[in-house]
Amino acid sequence: MTIEQAVLEKLRTLPTNKQQEVLDFVEFLQTKAESEKLIPSEESEISFLDAAREFIGCAEGPGDLSTNPRYMEGYGK
Repeated sequence: MTIEQAVLEKLRTLPTNKQQEVLDFVEFLQTKAESEKLIPSEESEISFLDAAREFIGCAEGPGDLSTNPRYMEGYGK
């Protein structure tokens, strides 16, 4: 007998309100599993570049802000 078969067999013996609790718990586990896939673990650290890759080139303007001489006006003096 598989785990799925055992769960279904036991589930059928429960009253409807307890079956709803089981369903709620299974949905909670699914949500938790999905969120764990979205949040990188400490073991699988990614760089800022990798995290922001989809945004590279999405804005207009000079590629290097230092090309605007007024950008640094007043700094370092």
